[in-house]
Amino acid sequence: MTNILLVGAGGFIGSVLRYLVSGWVQQAMKSVGFPFGTLAVNVIGCFIIGFLAQLAETRGVFTTESRLFVFVGILGGFTTFSSFGNETLNLARDSQMLNAFANIGANLIVGLFAVWLGRTISYLIWR
Repeated sequence: MTNILLVGAGGFIGSVLRYLVSGWVQQAMKSVGFPFGTLAVNVIGCFIIGFLAQLAETRGVFTTESRLFVFVGILGGFTTFSSFGNETLNLARDSQMLNAFANIGANLIVGLFAVWLGRTISYLIWR
């Protein structure tokens, strides 16, 4: 139960940060034609998870609980794209290039297909 509360509390913080940072960046860019806010949180999240993952792996600075709170909770709430980037890079680092590219392709293609399918089903149900 403690782990669930750690992830939930971190997720709350990360989600609020995503909302604030994304909105601020989007407003600062004065653009309605491109999602700069989403791009910003994805890139920031990827940088932070890369930085912290290196510390976790080489310096052991995170306990299991703090990893759940920061990596899964805060960064997961901020952007799941950071997890995707870190996991893909870990696969590549471990010489699992086929799996790394499969992960990229599956997340991109299957993810976009799932969005299309969800929209299509919703349209068909409530048209």
